[in-house]
Amino acid sequence: MKIPVEEWIEEAGEKFLKDIGIRKGQKVLDFGCGSGNYTIPTARIAGENGLVYALDKDKRTLDELMRKAESMGLKNIIRLDTSKESGIALDNESVNVVLLCDVLHYYYFPRAEDRRRLLREVYRVLKPNALLLLCPTHLQSFMEPKLEDVEREIQEASFYLECEYSGTLIVHDNNLEKSQVMNFRKGNTRAGRDDNQKYFRTRNTPSNNKG
Repeated sequence: MKIPVEEWIEEAGEKFLKDIGIRKGQKVLDFGCGSGNYTIPTARIAGENGLVYALDKDKRTLDELMRKAESMGLKNIIRLDTSKESGIALDNESVNVVLLCDVLHYYYFPRAEDRRRLLREVYRVLKPNALLLLCPTHLQSFMEPKLEDVEREIQEASFYLECEYSGTLIVHDNNLEKSQVMNFRKGNTRAGRDDNQKYFRTRNTPSNNKG
């Protein structure tokens, strides 16, 4: 059963993002934010002491997002206009979380080198041990790149997989659908991580599962 996107943004989205690691006071980069389906609930969680950087190359969708933010009284969203070729206009080690939702796939980043370049930039702007959240849409086994390709590239960029959430409701193409979310941490493999992952490798998000 699909829930309207507006309801997800207003209620379920905020709970979902808290469950997967967004916290009050954080600085978050929503890379490829579009019209703000993830930016808006993230900004509510981050609060007045946090910031959300909304980055996109589409000026019209950023305009729409900023109008939404103004109408909701959200003053902690900063727009970042960019092009595909440019880097991320943020300082080194300046953010706690990067969201890559419906971004890292064949349509936007068909070339492995472009994905690696993006991941180097993500690594640069993230603080030590900070969080990379991946919603791996359009990464099916019959497409290129495959999910295992992208996961390997992320790990080669010095991130490790902390946990996965399966069967969660996410926004995709302005609809809600059950999908997977993967949490990566900045840093090399650390001692004891494998033991922890026996428990954390795959889990559901009970508050966000419907049906």
